[in-house]
Amino acid sequence: MKLNLIIAIVAVLTLRRAVQTPGPSFDLPTDKKIDALFSVLTSPDDPGLAVLVRKNGRTLFERSYGVRDLHSRVLIDAHTNFRLASCTKQFTALAIMLLVHDGKLRYDETLTELFPDFPPYGNSITVQNLLNHTSGLPDYEDLMEALEKAKGPRWTPERQIQDAEVLQLLKKERAGKFTPGASWSYSNSAYVVLGLIVAHVSGKSYGEFLHTRIFGPLKMNHTIVFQKEKNEVANRAFGHTKDNDAFKETDQSPTSATLGDGGIYSSLEDLAKWDEALGNHTLLSDKEFQSAWTPVRLADGSEPRWPKEPNDDNLHPGKPVRYGFGWFLDPYQGRERMWHTGSTMGFRTAIERFTEAHGLSMIILSNRTDLQPEKLALEVADLIFKEQHLRR
Repeated sequence: MKLNLIIAIVAVLTLRRAVQTPGPSFDLPTDKKIDALFSVLTSPDDPGLAVLVRKNGRTLFERSYGVRDLHSRVLIDAHTNFRLASCTKQFTALAIMLLVHDGKLRYDETLTELFPDFPPYGNSITVQNLLNHTSGLPDYEDLMEALEKAKGPRWTPERQIQDAEVLQLLKKERAGKFTPGASWSYSNSAYVVLGLIVAHVSGKSYGEFLHTRIFGPLKMNHTIVFQKEKNEVANRAFGHTKDNDAFKETDQSPTSATLGDGGIYSSLEDLAKWDEALGNHTLLSDKEFQSAWTPVRLADGSEPRWPKEPNDDNLHPGKPVRYGFGWFLDPYQGRERMWHTGSTMGFRTAIERFTEAHGLSMIILSNRTDLQPEKLALEVADLIFKEQHLRR
């Protein structure tokens, strides 16, 4: 009798412990775990973010947090259009690739071939150098600053620098930062010039070409190359900066009008179509994409590195970098990926695509500057990779 009583007590205690300590089968669903990462970041009345996670061509998670602006207090949703900032560069790169596909442009074509009045230092800067940040072009924001120091203020959020003015600043220089192909330096100047090349070669404006050849065919119906006083952004999110626990609108800067380096607005709804097209090679063949997704090597065959001197565009000073055409290609935890971030007045964005068989993509768009979309995207990836490992 005593033995049976002991066995019964042990059985009851074991059952209670099993109920009180959930195992894997009691874990939260993946979408709730992802939501837990983001729901603590903003309140419903503050600027926020939109999050999309796709896996194997299907939406795994889509949610939005916060408001588009502090005036209307309209909630962010999948149709809200954010400024993509430097995530624009992947579209500019594809526009160039389409012109190469059409036979209207060559990757080895030089700046002086395309713009005959460009100074001699452009003789050895090729389209490919521009695409992979090995051109050595001077930074146009540095040139703006130098000119304004010499001649007084010229550009403001109301009087923004235009692409043609950037080209003129570059034409006034007599040398680049380094011999093309000899080093690597992230270059907004290069992508402004690439946007100008798209217009010059195609005979259409940069925005018209992207609409005709990319946005239209992919039915990205609300994605737009924004040009102040020329068009309007539907469902527009406005950028904000946090200042002493309060947000203020900081939507436009003197450089917000340049196009090829950061002028596109888009939404989760449209970027899901973009992600699908990239996975399926909808606009170009797999072979044609290989050049875009092959990391650049320097002229001497070595692996490029970020410059040692820190600045706003230098994400990892002194560290190795892998870059193709409009995409970083550094692996993460041994997994191949293509990614890019965007950072500009009032906005932070990130697009992360793991290109192995599982096809995991994360897109995070934020209209505030105190969040880190790249870090958040990788936290989502860590969570999903961990779950995949546990299921094996």
